Amino acid sequence: MAARIPPIQCLLTFEALARLRSVTQAADELCVTPSAVSHRIRQLEEQLGVKLFGRADFSLTTEGSEYLAQVREALAALQRFPSRGATPGRRKLRLAVTPTFARSILMPRLRHFAEAYPEIDLTLQVSIPLLDVVAEDADLTIRFGTGRYQDVEFTCILKDEVTPLASPAFVREHGPFERPEDLDGVPLLRSPLEPWRTWFAAHHLDWPEPTDGSQFNDIGLMCDGAAAGMGVALVRLKLGAPWLENGTLVRLYPHTVPSPHAHYLCWRAGAMERWECATFAAWLRQAVA
Repeated sequence: MAARIPPIQCLLTFEALARLRSVTQAADELCVTPSAVSHRIRQLEEQLGVKLFGRADFSLTTEGSEYLAQVREALAALQRFPSRGATPGRRKLRLAVTPTFARSILMPRLRHFAEAYPEIDLTLQVSIPLLDVVAEDADLTIRFGTGRYQDVEFTCILKDEVTPLASPAFVREHGPFERPEDLDGVPLLRSPLEPWRTWFAAHHLDWPEPTDGSQFNDIGLMCDGAAAGMGVALVRLKLGAPWLENGTLVRLYPHTVPSPHAHYLCWRAGAMERWECATFAAWLRQAVA
C-alpha cells in the first residue's frame, strides 16, 4: 500500500514555521490560531515518524532540513501548475469588501496581486458595514467593526487612527483650529461608523455625540462631503489618504486618536484550505502592513 500523503495544510504550516521560526508569525501568515500551527506540526511529525524541529527556537533537525527541501520543491510545483494558462486550472475568488476600504486601500494595490497571481480571477462585491450586509456567496469578506464575530473565523488586517479633516476653504472660513475646543459651534459631519465621542473623550471634552448636521453611512461619502465644504469629518487617516494626497482635505490638528474599530478579513470554516483563499489572505496582510 502506498504511503499516505500528509495534508496540504500541514505541509504549508511546516514550511511557514521553518521559514519564520515563530508560531505566532506562522499563524498570522496562514490566518489560523497558534494552537492550530502546533497541532498541525504534531500531526505531521506523527505521520512521518520523525522529529522535524529540534529545539524551542524551531531550528530544524537533520530529518527536518531534508524534508523541508522536498516540501518546498513540491509546493513550488503546485504553485506553478495554475499559472500554465489552461482555463480549467483557473481559480475563482469572490471577495466582499467595504466601499471606502476598496477605494482607498485595496484598489491602489490590486494590480500587484493580479500580476503576481494571474491564475486567480477575483470578483469584488460591496458589503455595507453599518448594516452588516455581506454577500452570502463570498469566499472572503472584509468587515469593519469591533471584531466580535461569532459566525466566522477572522483576523485583523488594518488598524487606524482618526483625526478631524476639512476642506482648505472651510478651514480658511472657520479657522484657525489651534485647540480641540475650536470645534465648538462648527458643523460636524456624522457617521455611526466613526462616532465623535472617540475624539471628544481623548481630549477631555465633555461633549455629547452630535445629533444635528449631515450624516453618512459611508466614510468615502463623508470625505466627499467634507471636501465640498459641508463641515468637519472625523476620518481614519489611511482611508482618508486619497483626499489628503490630492489636497481636497487637510488635517485640522497634528495629533490623532486610535479608532476603536478595525478592518477584519473574515471567512467560513474550511475556506483557508483553498489555495486561492490562503494566497489572497497572505498577500493582503503584507500589502496593507
